[in-house]
Amino acid sequence: PLFEVRENGLRLWADLRAGHKTGYYLDQRDNRTERRCYADATEVLNCFCYSGAFGIRAALTGAARVTQVDAAESALALARRNAELNGLTEERFRYVRADVFEFLRRCRDSRESFDVIILDPPKFAVTQAQLAKACRGYKDINLLAAKLLRPGGTLLTFSCSGAMTPELFVKIVGDAVRDADRDARILRVLGQAPDHPLSLDFPEGHYLTGLELVLS
Repeated sequence: PLFEVRENGLRLWADLRAGHKTGYYLDQRDNRTERRCYADATEVLNCFCYSGAFGIRAALTGAARVTQVDAAESALALARRNAELNGLTEERFRYVRADVFEFLRRCRDSRESFDVIILDPPKFAVTQAQLAKACRGYKDINLLAAKLLRPGGTLLTFSCSGAMTPELFVKIVGDAVRDADRDARILRVLGQAPDHPLSLDFPEGHYLTGLELVLS
């Protein structure tokens, strides 16, 4: 059964039994707020879209067209339902079922570009032992995204891996941007919502790190 969630003007269906993380990612609530970059965007790419919330927010704020990408057909079906729930027409969206890494490479090869790219992947590192592999994954996906952004474009990129420190994530994204031969400014460092408080004695609880960057 689906339950309707209302979040800062968004209306979204959540599957509280079978959905990811109890059905809805409440920790990203404050990061899904309106952004000026959405209003100015012709093309927005939302990777690992799940419920489509980031992309729907972009469309509601004024983005002309949003591409929602996920490997799961069930996620894309949910994103479609959520767009309809918010009164958004089908032609405002493109839905792509694909591995995100492969999709970004296809976009690179076809010289497709975007004004805003959102990277909100599942955790790449569950344990410390998986951190090295996760670092390569984060570097690769941010490098691909940096190559697809138009000049002046915005990258919203996240890590929800508890083993990944904010400092390390900033370094990885910075290395990726430089390897793409781009310059970037960090507008904001993002994290989990206040109802996910941090303990001084449990640094792993600071599991969500995000960056909002503008690339030139």
